[in-house]
Amino acid sequence: MNILLDAGSGGRASMRLIHDLFFKYFENDILVKMDDAAYLEMKSPIAMSTDSYTVSPLFFKGGNIGTLAIHGTVNDVSMLGARPKYLSCGFIIEEGFSLEDLERIVQSMAEATKEAGVKIVTGDTKVVTKGACDKIFINTTGIGEIIPPTSKFGSPSGANAKVGDVVLLSGSMGDHGLTVMAERENLSFVSDIQSDCASLNHMIERLMLEVGEIHVLRDPTRGGVATTLNEIAEQSKIRCVLYEEMLPIHENVRSGASILGIDPLYLANEGKLLCILPKDKAEQALQIMREDKNGKEAVKIGEIAELPAGKNGQVVLQTKMGGMRLLNMLEGAPLPRIC
Repeated sequence: MNILLDAGSGGRASMRLIHDLFFKYFENDILVKMDDAAYLEMKSPIAMSTDSYTVSPLFFKGGNIGTLAIHGTVNDVSMLGARPKYLSCGFIIEEGFSLEDLERIVQSMAEATKEAGVKIVTGDTKVVTKGACDKIFINTTGIGEIIPPTSKFGSPSGANAKVGDVVLLSGSMGDHGLTVMAERENLSFVSDIQSDCASLNHMIERLMLEVGEIHVLRDPTRGGVATTLNEIAEQSKIRCVLYEEMLPIHENVRSGASILGIDPLYLANEGKLLCILPKDKAEQALQIMREDKNGKEAVKIGEIAELPAGKNGQVVLQTKMGGMRLLNMLEGAPLPRIC
């Protein structure tokens, strides 16, 4: 069966889709009230984030557009040192889209919300004429409660990196970006690789509660680790020094990226985090990360240093040969629709 235009009309077909599909997988005490808005009770300041997902292909090794929509927004809320609780979800569906594929996506989203411990509490569905969008686009907005920070700098922020801090990465770089590229372009030489798509909120909650003084948390999605660190460097007005020999890259990603002429530092990740914190807190943070299934390969990859005069922010890579290579922010779109 395929989705018809009347499934987004607000009439009986819309009600059938909501009750037979969305309630089947997303049902909870708030959503089933069917009000125009969700009534939420929050006990602390909140973090809020929204994102839209257009990834192509829709299904890839390690996930799909639905899991990506849940994990991505859960992670964005978490990076402010918050405990994600509620999500909204909006679907824009092309007329004729497979109902079977939609159910696969919705079911995987339900599984992802259960694992992350969040609820979808409100949503919307629109069906557009064939050709008006490419199969399906999804928007998710997340809200979470800020975990009371113990750092004198407050909650983690890209503006909080300090000279002397260390830079931690929770695992290997580039798995998601190369997976999507390989499946989109049918690259036979890229094998045994899958997206790292995952929610990191449980790991982050432990970091906030047990380590405490976390200056920066950020997920290096589009633009990869290098671009994300450039954003932080500009926000904090610092120089970030990475060490090439410390960078965690799976060998199949390294070889595949090399053939394609792509630097893994600029490949997207969907289940990794950057953590910048005082040097004396690094080992405790690494231990917590490595105890989580999504952080077993966590390592220190660099340090925060004084910014040279006249610069707004800078990221450099110390190569294995001892030289210094400037890492600029990503220019252009070498791989569009990565998430």
